[in-house]
Amino acid sequence: MAKKARTSKRHPLASAPVINAAQLGGIETSVLDDGPGRGTRIAWVNTGGGLRYKVVIDRGLDILDAEFHGMSLTWHSLVGITAPSFAYHQGLDWLRSFGGGLVTSCGPCSMGAPCTDGNEELGLHGTHSNTAARVESILNPDLRRGCHEMSITGVVRTAKVFNPNVELRRTVRSPLGEPVIEISDHFVNCGNEPVPHAWLLHINFGYPLLEPEVSTYCYKGKIAPRADSVEWYSRKDFRRAVKPTPLHKGVGEDCTYVEPQADRQGWTTVGVVNEKRRFGVKIDFNTKQFPRMVNWQHWGPGGSYVGALEPVNGGVEGRPVDRKRGWLDGLKPGETRDYFCRITATSDERVLKGLLRLT
Repeated sequence: MAKKARTSKRHPLASAPVINAAQLGGIETSVLDDGPGRGTRIAWVNTGGGLRYKVVIDRGLDILDAEFHGMSLTWHSLVGITAPSFAYHQGLDWLRSFGGGLVTSCGPCSMGAPCTDGNEELGLHGTHSNTAARVESILNPDLRRGCHEMSITGVVRTAKVFNPNVELRRTVRSPLGEPVIEISDHFVNCGNEPVPHAWLLHINFGYPLLEPEVSTYCYKGKIAPRADSVEWYSRKDFRRAVKPTPLHKGVGEDCTYVEPQADRQGWTTVGVVNEKRRFGVKIDFNTKQFPRMVNWQHWGPGGSYVGALEPVNGGVEGRPVDRKRGWLDGLKPGETRDYFCRITATSDERVLKGLLRLT
């Protein structure tokens, strides 16, 4: 599906007085040399527009750190970065490798709660985030060639002899000088049998972006809270960040499905705004690709304070529940599927006010 078109105009940095574009922004790769993530490949991306983020190549090209003018946008668990391992594909063991971070992708054949589907045992949130990518290309800005963007592209294969054999080609791109991340995902079923297909972008927020009593989730649409939410039905303003609560100790949480309002082409905008610090995150995606979104809220005491907006093509209670609801997607042999998501960090008052009008 085509992305929103960009207007063609001369780039503001085209005539910048620099000899090396790395002075303005770009991508630098490295390998971690300590702790549970030792040996893990990463790529630091500096957009040159106040946004800096870390792509973890060995964790499916997901994004861990993300900072806007030095302020963190996301939440980090005490787990941190771990090296990828198939050992985390059973039951709830995925949580032992969940470092948090701005984008953790879930799928591509199952997502949500661990479950049994027929003879298949499925772990929490699928296998993607514990699968290393094969890097195809890294593009850095080059002002002399008129290249004003940076990107990293890689292939992540969910493969097993016979089935499933699903290939994802992911590109993470940022325009030079803009606080923007664009994620383009292209799936193909390389196998000779149909496979279930599930895809969720777990976009996580933490302090200082997500701050008690001053931050707000921004979205409009039909809302259906999950039955196991501990507080949702008793709160008047469920979009507002609250103080840490004992009800969210351990696994306590609130969670709802949202069917976002969209334009005629299916595009929708959601986000988070810190009204005191006057900055936020805007997320654009297409409801023809992601028909719903999950708003996860975990107001845990002791630093376990995190929430997420999660574009998703199914649900998070497990594959059998999705099948019963009619939400279960699939890929026939040779069939493809495309997803696009744009994440923008912003302190622009017009953008912030526009997001707050969605509450």
